[in-house]
Amino acid sequence: MIESVVCRYGADPAQFGELSLPDRPALGTVVVLHGGFWRAAYDLSLGRPLAADLAARGYAAWNLEYRGVGGGGGWPATFEDVAAGIDLLATLPVDTSRVVAVGHSAGGQLAVWAAGRGGLPDGAPGARPRVLVTGVVSQAGVLTLADCARERVGGMAAPDLMGGGPDELPQPYRLADPIAAVPVPACVLCLHSRADRNVPYSYSERYVTAATAAGGQATLVELSGDHFTLIDPAAPDWAAVIDALPDLLT
Repeated sequence: MIESVVCRYGADPAQFGELSLPDRPALGTVVVLHGGFWRAAYDLSLGRPLAADLAARGYAAWNLEYRGVGGGGGWPATFEDVAAGIDLLATLPVDTSRVVAVGHSAGGQLAVWAAGRGGLPDGAPGARPRVLVTGVVSQAGVLTLADCARERVGGMAAPDLMGGGPDELPQPYRLADPIAAVPVPACVLCLHSRADRNVPYSYSERYVTAATAAGGQATLVELSGDHFTLIDPAAPDWAAVIDALPDLLT
């Protein structure tokens, strides 16, 4: 049985991650970022089955928790947590030369944002990364944050995260919205189903179109499940993540 070790990157109860290591030399390092529309009501328990499956397959899995809205999170705290949690990998017994972030829903937004941290201006939340995210699997990611706010996907999820709408807060949205940061240096694989009732398939379409037009490496693969089959280790949609990892880690 794979066991995880809790490692803290801050004093807040939500500032920690769970590191699961395989019983053999790791094939690579994978950061798991859970979803839940950035709300504190959801936590890294959503990522535990994925981290366990990754470790069983030979990967070092870093299941990262962060402060969510309603629990001290929001802009910029949630982003600062994700940055600090990923940078903590530099002190842990893992290979940080190639790091893939796998993020579901809101976690997909955070994963792609993290891959672009190197392009953030000095002083911005998450700038000057210590550990680079070199590949991303976005699982039905909210990759058009301003659109999410304007279209009220998830209700008030995006305005609650950012402290207002994109017309009120254009600069924070420019720093936080993945589609505003294209291209990122990482390869981004977007997995999404047209049957998704939580996050529109069009968000992945828009991101990939913008990223490739800007010269980035981004691909969209249409899946046959729904929003949650992506985080079911027994589902074919999760198998698509596993199949992509070797290429993303080389």
